[in-house]
Amino acid sequence: MEVLHLNDIIKSSKNILITSHVNPDGDTLGSMCGMYELIKTNFKKKSDMLIVSKLPDKYTFIPNVKLAKHIEEIDKSREYDLVINVDIAAIDRICDGKILFEKAKHTVNIDHHKTNNSYAELNFVEGDASSTSEVIYAIAKDLNWEINRDTAVCLYVGILTDTGSFRFSNTTPRAMEFAAEMLKSGINPQEMFQHCYETYTKGMALCQAYCVDKAVFLDDDKIVYTTVYKKDMEKFNTDEEFAEGLTERLRAITSTCVAFVAKEMKNGGCKISMRSKSIDVAEICGIFGGGGHKFAAGCTMKSNVEESVKKILAEIRKHEL
Repeated sequence: MEVLHLNDIIKSSKNILITSHVNPDGDTLGSMCGMYELIKTNFKKKSDMLIVSKLPDKYTFIPNVKLAKHIEEIDKSREYDLVINVDIAAIDRICDGKILFEKAKHTVNIDHHKTNNSYAELNFVEGDASSTSEVIYAIAKDLNWEINRDTAVCLYVGILTDTGSFRFSNTTPRAMEFAAEMLKSGINPQEMFQHCYETYTKGMALCQAYCVDKAVFLDDDKIVYTTVYKKDMEKFNTDEEFAEGLTERLRAITSTCVAFVAKEMKNGGCKISMRSKSIDVAEICGIFGGGGHKFAAGCTMKSNVEESVKKILAEIRKHEL
């Protein structure tokens, strides 16, 4: 069984790296820190954790997350016995961390994105799972690993955020069952919700309101999008964190079939975040090298915001809304 192989690889590895994806969210961070705690508790080993871009302030409460190193703090010439990628649908999502993954003696890929092509030596990819945190919790249960409170907090955060606080269509009975088991460890669900969903600064709230106010509605209001420029974030003294949840707000509009946010990147190019009620946005984002889930996906484009919007709209309009 693959889970037994995973157990053996961890047992035999002297140095381990756990990697999260660029622009980290609650699931990749919860998965990373949950895996760290599982290995520490059950194998008495400490792992390195890697973050390849800024850690969102609202997730600093996650146990062990402050032990994670930024890519600039990692020796890229180091050869790890084991590198575990969590919630990383495509290898390019770890940016410069790809070097460490490719040099590792053993590689593991734990994920829940259907677009994942099982790129590692050992792959645990469950496209029907709510989150990577759910996949890791299932692995831990299968191997009878001890799951302490810190582990439960980490993995609960992953399930909570990737299901939109248990509102999205990926909220399965197993996800709810696992979350219920985690609550038995003493987790306060109100506290978890406040950390993940009620931590907006004044600047973040105003910037998001500004972007909603300038949203563009097209095709009988079935398509809605907004743009975010560097100058917008500077104006409201905020950063990329403010945009989390913005696409969902646009999709929530009654007439909307598909919504997206086009955000100017610091180094040029444009980041697209898409949400849909009907069409497969993972397919659309896949055309531009991105991916995700059927109704929630994203991609990064080399073109500027205006050109990126034109390209995305052209692909959306190839589908029946």
